[in-house]
Amino acid sequence: MSLTLTVLGTASPHPGPDTPCSGHLVRGGGAEVWVDAGTGTFAELQRHTDPTRLSAIWISHLHADHYADLTAAVYGFAYGGLTLPAPIPVYAPRDCAARLAGFFGRPDTGFLSGVFDFRPLHDGHTVRHGDLTLTAREVLHDVETYGLRAESGGRALAYSGDTGPCDALLRLAGGADLFLCEADIAVHRDGEQVHLTPEEAGGVARAARARQLLVTHVGPTLTPENATARAASVFGGPTAAARVGETYTV
Repeated sequence: MSLTLTVLGTASPHPGPDTPCSGHLVRGGGAEVWVDAGTGTFAELQRHTDPTRLSAIWISHLHADHYADLTAAVYGFAYGGLTLPAPIPVYAPRDCAARLAGFFGRPDTGFLSGVFDFRPLHDGHTVRHGDLTLTAREVLHDVETYGLRAESGGRALAYSGDTGPCDALLRLAGGADLFLCEADIAVHRDGEQVHLTPEEAGGVARAARARQLLVTHVGPTLTPENATARAASVFGGPTAAARVGETYTV
């Protein structure tokens, strides 16, 4: 099976009328993985697959625009008739289960065990589902955050997560066939280094020698078109804006 990326959402920091927050469906090597579960992405996920077929869920960090729709998934799997053959492995920062339990007003996480099997991420964490390998690299943000490298059949997809400029991005995206990278801000404010400008996204793609750049997570100070043009001017290679509902072959 080829390695593919289906875009479920791109919005930052909140969903728009037709645009969920960050979320992706990665398929390859016989596996299907929901990567980031931003607001609105569980509905979009159901356009492209039966959620009960998921091999795993992978969450970059615990900001709502990247994980909040796990609550919708709990309702779907526990009460909505989407019957799971077994709890789904959820690779996420270690507080993820407690955050979800808090949403339901529960002091413990045990009630989630029939739906999710939480497994904490760390820098260098690697797991294999079928012939799909997922490797996490810790990146620079204002909370514990990871980028992802997904590999299958000799192809590599890199995903930045939310991040400021950092050396981990070069390791993550080195030689990737497709680099899905945030370009959230027009300029840095007051020395903040928790997101990338489009030029920085393009610079990482160029330095990492990625084959193609897909720009996502564009914040309210930019448009996807402007961010993509700015990133492309630095990268110098094939560059596009991620579009909800589109599937890209890596």
